Amino acid sequence: MKIVEVIGRNIRLFRERMGISQDELASYLGVNRVMVSYYETGEREAPVEVLNRLADLFGIDLADLLEENASHVKANLAFAFRAESFSENDLKSIANFKKIVKNYLKISDLIHELK
Repeated sequence: MKIVEVIGRNIRLFRERMGISQDELASYLGVNRVMVSYYETGEREAPVEVLNRLADLFGIDLADLLEENASHVKANLAFAFRAESFSENDLKSIANFKKIVKNYLKISDLIHELK
C-alpha cells in the first residue's frame, strides 16, 4: 500500500471514529468535501499543514497518520472519542485542547526521562 493510501485510510478511520462527516472535516480544514474524499482515498496527497491540523483534531501524533500496522491504528482509535454535531468552531476548540494535552504529555515524558 502506498503511503498516501495509508494516510488516507487513517484519516478516514479517525474521522469516522470521531463521528465527523466529510463535510464537517472539510469545513474545519478550509477545503471542499471532494478534497477530503481525495485525501481519504489516496488520490491526492494532503499537505503537511493539513496533516498537522488533522493530528491536532484527532489528538494524535502526526506519525500516527503514517502508521501502516492496522493493530497500532486500532489501539489509537480506542482513545478517540466521538464528536457528533459540532460546529467548525467546536472542532477548532477540540483540536486546540488536544494539542495542549499532547504537548503536556510530551513535556511530562521528557521530565521523566531526565530524572
